[in-house]
Amino acid sequence: MVSTATALLLARFQFAFTVGFHIVFPAFSIGLAAYLAVLEGTWLKTGRQVYLDLYQYWLKVFSIVFAMGVVSGLVMSYEFGTNWSVFSRKAGPITGVLLSYEVMTAFFLEAGFLGVMLFGMNKVGRGLHFAATCLVSLGTLISMTWILASNSWMQTPRGYTIEPGTGRFLPADWLAIIFNPSFPFRLLHMGLAAFLSVAFVVGATAAGHMLAARRRGEQASEPVRVMFSMAMWMATIIAPLQLVAGDMHGLNTLEHQPAKIAAMEGDWTSEDHAPELLLGIPNMKTEHTDYAVGIPLLGSLILTHSLDGKVPGMKDFPAQDRPPSYIIFFTFRIMVALGMAMIGMGLWSLILRRRGRIYDSAALHRAAVVMAPVGFVALLCGWVTTEVGRQPWTVYGLLRTENSVSPLMLPSMALTMTAFVVVYFFVFGSGLILLVRMLRHAPQTGEQGPTTENSASVLGARSHPHELPGHDTPHGSGPA
Repeated sequence: MVSTATALLLARFQFAFTVGFHIVFPAFSIGLAAYLAVLEGTWLKTGRQVYLDLYQYWLKVFSIVFAMGVVSGLVMSYEFGTNWSVFSRKAGPITGVLLSYEVMTAFFLEAGFLGVMLFGMNKVGRGLHFAATCLVSLGTLISMTWILASNSWMQTPRGYTIEPGTGRFLPADWLAIIFNPSFPFRLLHMGLAAFLSVAFVVGATAAGHMLAARRRGEQASEPVRVMFSMAMWMATIIAPLQLVAGDMHGLNTLEHQPAKIAAMEGDWTSEDHAPELLLGIPNMKTEHTDYAVGIPLLGSLILTHSLDGKVPGMKDFPAQDRPPSYIIFFTFRIMVALGMAMIGMGLWSLILRRRGRIYDSAALHRAAVVMAPVGFVALLCGWVTTEVGRQPWTVYGLLRTENSVSPLMLPSMALTMTAFVVVYFFVFGSGLILLVRMLRHAPQTGEQGPTTENSASVLGARSHPHELPGHDTPHGSGPA
C-alpha cells in the first residue's frame, strides 16, 4: 500500500517536473514569436534599421527556445502512455483528439515556415519572409489554443458521454468540449502571461546593457533603448489587463470549481462578509488556517464583487475531495504579488517616460534586471495553483488521479524520475547557459536584410528595389 501510494506520488511529481520545464518554453516561444512579428512588421513599415537589428538579435534566441520547447514536450507524450495509461485510455477519445489537432494545425504550420523564418532572410523576399514570421507566430497561438482547450476540458468537462462498462469519455458535442466553461478565461490568462513574461526578459536584457553602457561612460545604443522602451510599454499595458483577466478567471473558477477557490483562499467555513487572508498556514489536519492575517470584507469583494457575497469554505466539501490548500494558498499569493510588482514596474516606467528619464534612471534599470524572471515565476505559480487545485481529480469530479495512473512499481518510477532530473538539468541547464551568454552581448547594428535581387523577385510588382523601406538608412538595412 505504501509502495503504491509512493509510486503514485512519484508519477505525479515526474509529470509536474517535466511539465514545469516544458511550460516555460512554449510561453517564451509564444511571446517571442509575436515580438518578432511586430519587429519585422515595424521594420517593413518604417524602414528603420533598428527594428531589423532587434529582429536578428531575438531570432537567434527564439531558435534555441523553440527547440527546447519541442524537446521538452515530446517527453510528456510518452508519459501519458507509460505513467498515465488509465487516464489515456479513458480520456483519450477527447484529449488525444484535441492534442492531435494541435499537431496537425499548429505544429505543421510552425515546422513548415520555421526554416524560412530562421534561414530565409537572404533567400526570399521581404513579403514572404514576413509572412513566414507571422505564420510561425500564429502557429504558436494555435498550439496554445488546442492545449488549453484540452486542459480546460479536464478542469470543466462538457460535451461528453461515458461509455458503460469501460468508463471511457466519448465525445458527444465537440463545440461544447472545446469551448468548455473555463476555456476562454484560461486562454486569455495564459496568452497575456506569455506576453508579459517575454516583455520582462526583453526589458531586463536591455536594462542590463544600459547599465553596462553607463559603467563605461557611454550612451546605450539605439537598439537597446528601443528594446527597453517596447518592453516597458508592454508592461504598462498588459500587466493591468492581466489583473482584469485574472479577476474574470477567478469568478469563473468560483462558479465551476468552488473547492479550488476555498483552498486558494485558505477558507474553511463558507461565510458572507469574508475577509481576504494575506498570510497564514493552512492546516489540512486541524481544518484551520494558522497565523492568519486578513483584511475584513475584502475576500467577498474580490471573489463576488460584493461586500456581503458568500465565499465557500473547505468544509463544504468531503475531506477526500479537497485540494491541498497548503500548496496553492502560497503559489496563488506569490503569483498575485508578482503581478502587482509587474503593474508597479509598468507605472514607474510610464512616470519616468513622461518626465523624459526612462533611459536615464539607473534605479529603474536595476529593478528591470531583477524583474527578469518574475513573469515565468508567476506563470509557474499560476500553473501550480490551477493544476494542484484540480486535485484529487484528473477529470474534475469524474476521474480521480489515483484511478488514472498506470500500475507502476516504485523502483521503476524512482529510476525514471532520477534519470529525468539528471538529463533535464544537464540538457536544459546547458541551453539556459547558452541563452544567458547570447543575451550578454548587445544587439549588433547594421544587420543585413533581404538582398536586392530576392526582394525584387517578390515585391518587384509593387515597388522598385531601390524604393524598398530601409534602403537609404544609415546602415543599409535592405539591399547589400
